[in-house]
Amino acid sequence: LYELIKATADLTVRIGVNKVSPDRPEFWPNTQYNYPFYEILGSNILRTGSGLITVYKFVDGSGYDGHESNYHVLTGKKLERNYKTCPCDKCQQSEKPSKIWWEILVHTATHVVFDDTEASHTTCRLFYDDKDSPVVILDKVSVDYVNTERDKCRLKYVVCDKTLGDKLYNMVKLWCELLKKVWKKYINRSELMFIVSHPHGCFKQVSVGRLVDNNKVSDYNSIYNLTTLTYTASTCPGSSGAPVYCVGLGATHVHCGTLDLKVNYSGVGYYMKQTTL
Repeated sequence: LYELIKATADLTVRIGVNKVSPDRPEFWPNTQYNYPFYEILGSNILRTGSGLITVYKFVDGSGYDGHESNYHVLTGKKLERNYKTCPCDKCQQSEKPSKIWWEILVHTATHVVFDDTEASHTTCRLFYDDKDSPVVILDKVSVDYVNTERDKCRLKYVVCDKTLGDKLYNMVKLWCELLKKVWKKYINRSELMFIVSHPHGCFKQVSVGRLVDNNKVSDYNSIYNLTTLTYTASTCPGSSGAPVYCVGLGATHVHCGTLDLKVNYSGVGYYMKQTTL
């Protein structure tokens, strides 16, 4: 379990956003609750949040996830691109573009990065473990997926730098392996949960608590439900979008906000209906 917490921390990033989209809604969908930062639409005030990295490695247009599978874990669709070389700016201008590249995906909350306008003013700092950590920045991200109702946003960054790509891909493979081991050991037997985040935009911190509830929102498909979590782990401003992992559920959600002083809640995430691997 300690190794899983460390592996999750290694993949947690600090997100900085220097723009508030003019298209943010006034209220959360289907509610009268104020949507964050609506009162400062269009401003250039720096906001910070957190996110979790996953990586796909592509070879000649065929992609592989952290389980080294060629198929998307949720949809079952094959990970294929209709192009065979790296789409980064450098390769697009090269006579010999790389046939191997990595798609770095940053999973966070929509209220942290709302749309492409905000993504174009977003940076993701990797490996920010302490005040002496080297500065490694992803600064040309785009929105790969966004859902305001679920408060889920996925950013994408493409790289053909073998050193960075292989490092992150190997970290994701280790994380996936540890997720499976911990799930086998604790499934339906533990309420322990943890969050790794960058509170107030500072270096990452681990917060441990217990699961309060796993609330079903709807069916996603025959294998997964969509659920939201409530839990007791402490958070601060800057924790939004951070990975939330409950060891007895085998599900990773993103942190959304606070219900009261003692209970926090996640955005909508995926939870496997089956309780065995």
